[in-house]
Amino acid sequence: MKQRPALVPLGETEMDVLRVVWESGDATVADVHTRLSAARPLAYTTILTVMRNLAEKGYLAATREGRQDRYRPTRSPETVRQSLLGGFLARVFDGDPAALVQTLVRAERLTDDDRAALRRLLDDL
Repeated sequence: MKQRPALVPLGETEMDVLRVVWESGDATVADVHTRLSAARPLAYTTILTVMRNLAEKGYLAATREGRQDRYRPTRSPETVRQSLLGGFLARVFDGDPAALVQTLVRAERLTDDDRAALRRLLDDL
């Protein structure tokens, strides 16, 4: 069975914008700019460009409302995570999920709760 190609990778600002739209359900450029500018300075035009790019990449869809566009997500967070992780797994770990998990477990400082959650997840599989 042929695998579907991964979605186009996203940069940090693109992920930040996408998270805001996921949390809101839909949003205008002004909505996203207001939310993100509280944490770091970003130009309105930067957010506008990022949202247009996300629409071109297939992550968002725009509907015209008067003089502005309202954007909504076209893919769920889980779908995006799976696709981006699949591309990362293929590029960085040569498609080996065990190598990814081993690297994650060894590199991160996992709490006892984290380890227990991972064990439960593996047992459930």
